[in-house]
Amino acid sequence: MGLFQPIPNPATDRTRPLADRMRPRTLEEYAGQEHLIGPGKPLRTQIERDDTGSLIFWGPPGTGKTTLAKIVAAMTKAEFIEFSAVLAGIKEIKQVMADAERARQYGTRTIVFIDEIHRFNKAQQDAFLPHVEKGNIRLIGATTENPSFEINAALLSRCRVYVLQPLTEDQIVQLLKRALTDEDRGLGRMNLRADDNILKKIASYTSGDARAAYNVLEVAAGLAQQSGTQPPEITDHIVRDALQKRTLLYDKAGEEHYNLISALHKSVRNSDPDAALYWLGRMIEAGEDPLYIARRVVRMAVEDIGLADPNALSLCMAARDAVDFIGMPEGNLALAQAVVYLSVAPKSNALYTAYGDVQHDIEQTAAEPVPLHLRNAPTGLMKGLGYGKDYQYAHDVEGKVANMQCLPDNLRDRVYYRPTNEGIEKRIRDRMEEIKKLRSTRKSRDST
Repeated sequence: MGLFQPIPNPATDRTRPLADRMRPRTLEEYAGQEHLIGPGKPLRTQIERDDTGSLIFWGPPGTGKTTLAKIVAAMTKAEFIEFSAVLAGIKEIKQVMADAERARQYGTRTIVFIDEIHRFNKAQQDAFLPHVEKGNIRLIGATTENPSFEINAALLSRCRVYVLQPLTEDQIVQLLKRALTDEDRGLGRMNLRADDNILKKIASYTSGDARAAYNVLEVAAGLAQQSGTQPPEITDHIVRDALQKRTLLYDKAGEEHYNLISALHKSVRNSDPDAALYWLGRMIEAGEDPLYIARRVVRMAVEDIGLADPNALSLCMAARDAVDFIGMPEGNLALAQAVVYLSVAPKSNALYTAYGDVQHDIEQTAAEPVPLHLRNAPTGLMKGLGYGKDYQYAHDVEGKVANMQCLPDNLRDRVYYRPTNEGIEKRIRDRMEEIKKLRSTRKSRDST
């Protein structure tokens, strides 16, 4: 037995959690991921051909990443070594690699399964590279984080990445029904009753996580037995007690964090207040830092509304102050008010685009000096050098617009800000046209 091989433990051991006992043993028992293991699909074809190579399974918790790795090992007749990235270090990795290399010399293939592979640092991940290249091992890594960001490019390039999706409610309901009737591995001996609506409630509250659903069912089964009713029945009240609080898929520093804030921002941009409120609620109820949300909401105000409704920024700053002042959960309505206001406000990205063009010109053009007529001349020397010469004080000019160049010569005709016809920007656009005419008139007068 290898250093990291699990101690044999039959599926009928009643001391093991229900989720572990009900773990599928074959592809036929496996639920979900039809896009990968359905007939003729890529991963199934590779497994049947015994040509899987090294794999990365990326998906949320409870979608069957570990289970799929074990099924692959069983179907390909390979030695299966499992360990967690949380516990293993370089020394342990080298020992496993040495064992795998010796096993290969005797004709035994080894699959090394690493749970939470994203927790390995660069040096630990690099330790696998030569052994993957030589074929000493087939590496299967499981991660809830985006492999593009968390796994070294060299190792990632040697693996096929498969994305696992959360299970649907119907799929989880079927798994729960199987657990209720299975007498060997499940809860069949308890003769429990649970109607479909109860199972659907468990499925909906566990967000596509089969492990979480099994855990809730197991707790609910125990509560039903303690209730004394015959036969024991899992009721709505029992499920509420077992759930305590809904399981929300979320990681403040991970992929889902960015997915949800992206959904919130894009819903606001698309003027959909209902969707914006929903995604806001998902983040708040999952425990996201409300000040992080407030900062992003302020950004939405300046990026997507801008001068089409200048009040948007003021309201979002007030919402941020309210969250900071009264805290949560009371501050959630301040954020809700802000995102609804932003959603229904007129939209303009004119300022966002303008500043992007400014940044481009700053990076790509010469940084010419400030024109002399725009410089202050607080000393006689500076005045003698021409600082401030020919400056035109706009308040002394008719229409308050002087015929004076304010950009450097290499950008003299550049236009950055182009207001839209949305909201207040329509008035700004009209005013800019008026300024343009005044400047043109002034220019004509100065040239005669």
